[in-house]
Amino acid sequence: MEESVRPEERSALALAFLGDAVWEMLVRTHVMAQGNLRPQVLHKRCSDLVSARSQSGMARGVLPLLSEEEAAVYRRGRNQKSPTMAKNASMSEYRSATGWETLMGHLYLQGREDRIRELFEAALRVHSGDLPAGAAAAEEDS
Repeated sequence: MEESVRPEERSALALAFLGDAVWEMLVRTHVMAQGNLRPQVLHKRCSDLVSARSQSGMARGVLPLLSEEEAAVYRRGRNQKSPTMAKNASMSEYRSATGWETLMGHLYLQGREDRIRELFEAALRVHSGDLPAGAAAAEEDS
């Protein structure tokens, strides 16, 4: 990791660009840990977790776990105008996913891999239904 790159000096879309790669690596590593699967199964499972619609749902479910600073970074990315849009997601979902990727890129540049891992695991619980969207705050209080 390049220590001279400060996240606050980068645009939200640049952070989202990096965060997309961070998220993709987490997802691929998670899926690979599920066993020796055929490539098409790997691709389908990964695609399900990296889609804008899926990221949006996970992000919304995990929002209550974010610190004020993290929530501000998420909003900065979510509110950024983007020249592109996902094929199978609404504009709202796409922007939410962009916010999520912005946060991942920001945390990565800060060297906060442990926090990225915590949020990733919480997001997986939201995705699987083990942690209903919005219920993360109750979990944090316990």
